[in-house]
Amino acid sequence: MNAAEAKQLFEATKKYPDLKVMEAFMYRFHPQWKEVKSWISEGKIGDIKTIQSVFTYFNADPDNIRNKAGIGGGGLLDIGCYCISASRYLLEAEPTKVYGEIELDPDFNTDRMASGILTFPKATATFTCSTQASPEQHLKVFGTEGFIEMEIPFNPLENSCTISLKKNGEEIESKVMQANHYTLQGDAFSKVILNNEPVPTSLEDALSNMRVIDAVFESSKNQSPVRL
Repeated sequence: MNAAEAKQLFEATKKYPDLKVMEAFMYRFHPQWKEVKSWISEGKIGDIKTIQSVFTYFNADPDNIRNKAGIGGGGLLDIGCYCISASRYLLEAEPTKVYGEIELDPDFNTDRMASGILTFPKATATFTCSTQASPEQHLKVFGTEGFIEMEIPFNPLENSCTISLKKNGEEIESKVMQANHYTLQGDAFSKVILNNEPVPTSLEDALSNMRVIDAVFESSKNQSPVRL
């Protein structure tokens, strides 16, 4: 539920070097992310300047695990983690400064709305997540020469999703993809076990993501930026 617990897990796994442990960020296994990363690495939008992402849904059920603060409820740990992870994944860097604004549910004491500004060495990333807002998700990557739009970045499941590359108001390239990223993740993890290979998403990555989430909470509480 926080970086301290993630570190505790990370340290414990060092005692068992043959044990395969990773954070299940299934979104990274969807082929749309490989394509977006390829567009970026090929310089199709120039240098990344900023990333914007939104992930929201509405759930006010008091019995739902997502609304129980004591066991990890709230938007940041449920869906905001994807927005943060995605910006780190695309930029291949860690933020140096974080600013967060959080609105707590008065009954659940969970974060029902959270927004953050992440400052990276060469770019910024902004996000909003909410457990009590109209359902929506999207992500945009703005570069010096164009931008990429992801229609359903995090959980398209069996639905088709579209990624678009745009320059000067015109669509240059667009792809429609369909895949079950949970299945792809399961296959990848199984191969890691069978072939005794490193996991695709290391616990170091998970720990880094939790540090940013902690910083968003801290920043909102103290109403000031947090340097990492």
